[in-house]
Amino acid sequence: MSEIRSRLTTEDQKQLSQLLGKVNLHLLYKASVHGFSVPDFHAKCDVQGPTLTVGYNKQGYTFGGYTSQDFDRSDSKTDNKAFLFRLQNWTEQPLKVAVNPDAVAVLNSRNTGPNFGDSLVFLNNEQIISGQRFNAQRIKAQRIRAEPGQSYSFNKSDLCGSDLDLVECEVYRVEEIKAPWRNLTRTKKELIDFIKSYKPYVSSVSKARVLLIGPVGGGKSSFINSTNSVFRGHVTSRALVGSGATNAPKKYSTYSFRGDEVGTSPPLILCDTMGLAEDTESGISSEDIISIIKGHVPNKYQFNPASPIKADTEGYIESVTVGGKIHCVAYVIDASKATILSTEMEKKICGIQSQINELEIPQIVLLTKVDEVCPLVGKDVENVYRSKYIEKKVMEVGKKLGIPVTCIVPVKNYWSDLELDCTTDILILSALVQMLRYADDYFEDLDE
Repeated sequence: MSEIRSRLTTEDQKQLSQLLGKVNLHLLYKASVHGFSVPDFHAKCDVQGPTLTVGYNKQGYTFGGYTSQDFDRSDSKTDNKAFLFRLQNWTEQPLKVAVNPDAVAVLNSRNTGPNFGDSLVFLNNEQIISGQRFNAQRIKAQRIRAEPGQSYSFNKSDLCGSDLDLVECEVYRVEEIKAPWRNLTRTKKELIDFIKSYKPYVSSVSKARVLLIGPVGGGKSSFINSTNSVFRGHVTSRALVGSGATNAPKKYSTYSFRGDEVGTSPPLILCDTMGLAEDTESGISSEDIISIIKGHVPNKYQFNPASPIKADTEGYIESVTVGGKIHCVAYVIDASKATILSTEMEKKICGIQSQINELEIPQIVLLTKVDEVCPLVGKDVENVYRSKYIEKKVMEVGKKLGIPVTCIVPVKNYWSDLELDCTTDILILSALVQMLRYADDYFEDLDE
């Protein structure tokens, strides 16, 4: 099916920007394409958030209404942000008619399309537009759930030239373009170059070790796979990814990475662990986590939640160098959970965090699955720092764990994609850069 084209001209959009500010307009419904009927309108436009309805009549008038409320077939709604408008062909200033204070702005019904307080009604009872609605006495006779009087005060001839015969009706979802709450200023190449050229502050250490900790299913293994994918130049799946407590990895595994150039190896080791669980019978124990941080746990060690590793456990590493210890801890948290951390999990992580603080190990948070939790980010990952919802999640995690917001990094893992995406790569690489920077803080403290 060919792309459905908007009827709005460039000049129309300039005038609308004066009314709406910096927004994107996404065409939801076009009557000549989808049908001049109420059911067609509701099928395309219900529960879409803020919308702009635009009508075009035979005399050439372009007019309509805006509401920040959903169309959802419910009852009357107040909306102090709502207004009617008419785009002017002879001036650069559009006509704007604000809703009267505390009046009904929108009436939702199965029998009408866009209904702006019964002052301007589109697709009334399967008809294109209702003209009688402009009469104040008629409004009262409709038994509207509102304060007495019109919802909007205007002159009919000013709004649409008294021509009520539509030739087209369009409804747009209005998406506000927000200033980013954090900026991505570095390119993918700049980030990769930084990582490849990184040298730990302590000369005796060749690679920084970062331990990933988090609830089962949070995305630890997926982040390792995503990191490997970025350096290899295609989607890979080195680390075992589990979908639940039963299938989740139960071994301690360390991962170095090879670049797409022969012999290149970024100076970084990511360490994967068994996931955290709310109960004490499953999931990694806090004792094992501390043993990993101190460097006593060998690669491929099989965890036993009922029996943490001890000095007499087979494979236990007694003598540990600085390079064998953990230099930064990353908590991997799933942003798509309705409750981002349960009370039990929050308590468990805070307990572990307290012990790590005593060891003076830098800690950051990777907030995963941001594309699943926010439609704006799901549509384009580049919107991650424009999403107020993601910002809210970051603030929530910071408050729960007592971690500065600057230490919380949103990422999207490669879990369903077959090809790499530049913005996704940048988010992953930015997280790795932060890990290396915090690891250097650890090394610098050691040197002092």
